[in-house]
Amino acid sequence: MANKRAIVLGAGMAGILAAIKLKETDGVDVVVYEKSDRVGGTWRENTYPGLTCDTPSHHYTYSFARNPTWSRYLPPGPEIQRYFEGITERFGLYHLTHFNEEAVSALYEDGKWHLEFASGRTDAGEILIAATGVLHHPNIPKIEGAESFNGALFHSSRWDHSIELKDKRIGVIGSGSTGVQIISALAGNVAHLEHYQRTAQWIMPVDNTPYTKEQIESFHDPKVLEEAMDFEGYSAAVNAYTEALLDSDSEMAQQMAGACLMNLEESINDPELKERLRPNHKAMCKRLIFSPDYYQAIQRPNTALVTNGIKRIVPEGIETEDGEVHKLDIIVYATGFKADRFVRPMTVKGRGGRDLNELWADYPKAYLALSVPDFPNFFMLNGPNGPVGNFSLVEIAENQWKWVEQLLAPVVAGDASEVCCTQEAMETYEASREAAAKTTVWATGGCNSWYLNSAGIPASWPWNYKEFERRMASPVWSDLDVR
Repeated sequence: MANKRAIVLGAGMAGILAAIKLKETDGVDVVVYEKSDRVGGTWRENTYPGLTCDTPSHHYTYSFARNPTWSRYLPPGPEIQRYFEGITERFGLYHLTHFNEEAVSALYEDGKWHLEFASGRTDAGEILIAATGVLHHPNIPKIEGAESFNGALFHSSRWDHSIELKDKRIGVIGSGSTGVQIISALAGNVAHLEHYQRTAQWIMPVDNTPYTKEQIESFHDPKVLEEAMDFEGYSAAVNAYTEALLDSDSEMAQQMAGACLMNLEESINDPELKERLRPNHKAMCKRLIFSPDYYQAIQRPNTALVTNGIKRIVPEGIETEDGEVHKLDIIVYATGFKADRFVRPMTVKGRGGRDLNELWADYPKAYLALSVPDFPNFFMLNGPNGPVGNFSLVEIAENQWKWVEQLLAPVVAGDASEVCCTQEAMETYEASREAAAKTTVWATGGCNSWYLNSAGIPASWPWNYKEFERRMASPVWSDLDVR
């Protein structure tokens, strides 16, 4: 029996994982297509000063390829990028990967997915894995006069490293994790720094002290590394965090809110600045920000918090609603990403020509964030409405792959040719997910965030993390259309 051909779209964290697992599967030939010139996904795209993951370093690795050489508790972006490049080399994925190949369409016909790429290349295979990521389409705000600015203006994910920053006046727009990290990195290191805040954020303190040389050396001993990772404690923390998300009146929610409040009260000296930094929503209503030093950074000389609304951009800088013109050399949009794109703008058509864009006309949805009806052997890693928040997406993707590989097993073995969820299963699942999501702090916490879809419903997994692990471990075959 001829091998099945599996096509993986994307060579970021999830695509690398899928390629490794498929390469290890008997009866499968795998190929990877990446729209950029390197692996790494979001860690390739983002190179801004201060870039850091908010998941503990040792838990932001594949379970089968731990990294003992992280420099600190929270991993810096460049180290993460090097990790994924090293994994790609170690597992022999480079010769399977085609770079600078952006897929523009995928059509399921005659038992195969037929792909077309912007370059004119075509390919076909029985299995299609979309590991195209979530946070890679920059969200560019529409601000009057932006084109008139005389200085440099760019999105945080398109950082211009050719510019020397030391003597520059810099304005950073956006107060999510990215904006906070940039301010923390640049405060005291540039001529003048302004942080433009539309909505104050709760900030959880975290110790990000670098590991000592002795600690890093000790992590090469698997037993020492396992002890340092404290799986039991980490799992308890993850479950406590999900409890707080699901019930904002729970004891854990109160503890986390209290820690954020104490951080604000004890870290900010100026009463007026403290009030401008005080959020008017519940903690965790937005993605919780972990920072060891933002409150210290925003109080440094030549650093200012700007809370007056932006009226327009002028040639000299930013004019705020109060009429003041803030003179700047550089403006940075730390305004996040369009989180509802997923595989789009690629056109994906399944069985009978069913169009994914039509299925997602209101907003993206998928059974367990992984499968859609009439799209056989098509699976999305970190797809719509999956677990987001302050979790390890590496661990999430590994759990999702456990589910995917069980569904692919009969296809690879030749016992079936097609597998996907049923229409009824997706509708039932999405109805229960939406009902549960409406009771989470994302919906009830009094804020607007990128977690909310176009209908105002949180686009995330609304149950606890143990339930996610349980569902990924054991597919419900009665929910699946196997042919």
